[in-house]
Amino acid sequence: MNPKELISLCLKYTDAVETHPFDEDEYIVIRHESNKKWFALIFYLNKKLCVNLKSRPEDSAYIRDFNKGVYPAWHMNKTHWNTVEVNNVDKDLLENMIKASYFLTAPKNKRGKHEK
Repeated sequence: MNPKELISLCLKYTDAVETHPFDEDEYIVIRHESNKKWFALIFYLNKKLCVNLKSRPEDSAYIRDFNKGVYPAWHMNKTHWNTVEVNNVDKDLLENMIKASYFLTAPKNKRGKHEK
């Protein structure tokens, strides 16, 4: 998978936008347009395409233990975020992790539930 394909996977969700908040173009942030919260940070680390994704703390360790390409997040909170080597994990796992990250950071409606 290349960065463009990864960005497309992230942008398929409602309210998701691609941003470049840093001077360098090497970091791509995918966030919710309405609440500005990030749910994916795309970058290269050691020449490998990676993405930082949010997950529930109780899921983070489990995912890391059973997937060689997932480890504590580079440059972010290691309890709530994982770094995923995009081409070193199953595509279904990657898609599920993107979806989870999206919903964990999604705007809340008045009843405290995530928007759909």
